[in-house]
Amino acid sequence: MNENILLVEDEEALRMTLTDRLRSEGYVVDFAGDGEQGFDKATRLPFDLIILDVMLPLRNGFDLCRDIRQAGLATPILLLTARGQTVDKVVGLKLGADDYVTKPFDTLELMARIEALLRRLPARAGQGLFQFGPVRIDVRGTKVTREGKPVYLSAREFQLLRYFAEHAGATLSRDDILREVWGYDAGTYTRTVDVHVAGLRQKLEKDPKNPELILTVPGLGYRFEG
Repeated sequence: MNENILLVEDEEALRMTLTDRLRSEGYVVDFAGDGEQGFDKATRLPFDLIILDVMLPLRNGFDLCRDIRQAGLATPILLLTARGQTVDKVVGLKLGADDYVTKPFDTLELMARIEALLRRLPARAGQGLFQFGPVRIDVRGTKVTREGKPVYLSAREFQLLRYFAEHAGATLSRDDILREVWGYDAGTYTRTVDVHVAGLRQKLEKDPKNPELILTVPGLGYRFEG
């Protein structure tokens, strides 16, 4: 197991209880007591899952979730809150959260939700490596190399490349990509995807004008070929 989890919770007793339980299940746990510290750790250190309490000091969980997504990170996020209203759940999911658990919660249910989110990761047990011809993607280390030489990507370019790698061989529509990588609603008109794909081609393809990795599927979207 050994997946890394960041727990952002200001209630010390609950934070310690959850930390102990997660560690007993084999997870590596780091924690933060407020939104500012949570954002710093979330964007500076590699995690497989982030658990956020909504009612946090300095920066609440909704804002923190949004800011983490705007920073280009696609790490799964589980919101943890005493609020039970449907509108709050919808807000959290629209801001980029992957799941939502309401306090008071059953610990077994929480563990099951965590396991379900972690099963979505491309690789477990510390692997997270993709190799596509000369291109190597290290998800955990957020590093990309081509023919052994480092390729410098922006945070959003890396998340887009990771999404392509996780869905290699599948045709992905622009709406799918905008929703999963940017968190935009379907139907949003923007050339953001095309611009970022062009940037990735410049950095990864031998001949960007005749790409071999990221192919355009006319009328449908893009396909990443391994």
